Amino acid sequence: MSAVSSRLPVFPWDKLESYKATASAHPDGIVDLSIGTPVDPVPAFIQQALVEAADSPGYPTVWGTPELRDALTGWAERRLGARGLTHRNVLPVVGSKELVAWLPTQLGLGAGDRVGHPRLAYPTYEVGARLSGAEPVPYEDPTQLDPAGLKLLWLNSPSNPTGAVLSKEELTRIVAWAREHGVLIFSDECYLELGWETEPVSVLHPDVCGGTYEGIVAVHSLSKRSNLAGYRAAFLAGDEAVLGELLQIRKHGGMMTPAPVQAATAAALGDQEHVREQRERYAARRTALRAALEGHGFRIDHSEASLYLWSTRDEPCLDTVAYLARLGILVAPGDFYGPAGARHVRVALTASDERVAAAVKRLS
Repeated sequence: MSAVSSRLPVFPWDKLESYKATASAHPDGIVDLSIGTPVDPVPAFIQQALVEAADSPGYPTVWGTPELRDALTGWAERRLGARGLTHRNVLPVVGSKELVAWLPTQLGLGAGDRVGHPRLAYPTYEVGARLSGAEPVPYEDPTQLDPAGLKLLWLNSPSNPTGAVLSKEELTRIVAWAREHGVLIFSDECYLELGWETEPVSVLHPDVCGGTYEGIVAVHSLSKRSNLAGYRAAFLAGDEAVLGELLQIRKHGGMMTPAPVQAATAAALGDQEHVREQRERYAARRTALRAALEGHGFRIDHSEASLYLWSTRDEPCLDTVAYLARLGILVAPGDFYGPAGARHVRVALTASDERVAAAVKRLS
């Protein structure tokens, strides 16, 4: 076990404990804008779907119920513009982090293989590569990578942590390059519903993929769009050959989304009104926090989508974390997401209206 854990970086959030203690000592309490976990209620109709499916004594299937698969394909067609999806083109997973961490292993990657991921990125892309024994390779532009030995390429648009969005033209160029070199693309699109200054596009859009899903898979989550982080509800859509192989492996591994969560997922994907309402909450918080940070001397880079403000005072990120902690505000240091983030902090929009108002007051 120690041999496996020694491949991995230190769990980043453990490094924030001292700063969290400082922020928690503020007379008006901590405003935690670090992790980005949803705080708003799960919509009542989704809770009801979970309750109605609670009497589920038998094992669920890894592939999910036909009703769930109908919901997945229907949503991808309506929301992503995907065409011609069948049940073979979708697969539920037990939260997207589990998928990211174990995908290289499930694909059979190991020593000598390479996994590409953005230079500024969710740390689990690197962790997944290291767990399998493959080499993680950060990139600025994936088409500049040496394709030799590159077996898996992660895209992330909208980006965590920066909120940057890949345009339709950029995605089309990257997909064409990957197909030319036989590189499998997994596109993490978990923040696609949260575009503010631009409309994010999926790799499954026919203008990007040319109407075929060969060599591409999109990753989607209900954690942020529907406040279902606690449900671990996510899914894949794309290349049926890749998903068919993962289905067989995940059957052996018992990676089953619980039956009540499957029912709740199907209900959530059938309704867009609750997504619109949640977007409005986040938009209001974003507007207030951005104005307060900029008024306090911060610069906001990228951040045209997602749940974060990629912010800087042009100083080492831990200096900024310490400064804000003394104001009772906890944020994530940018170097959690790679050395290129060493002078930024990630400010999450996932706090209650009352806590966001408290942060704005302290920054005024």
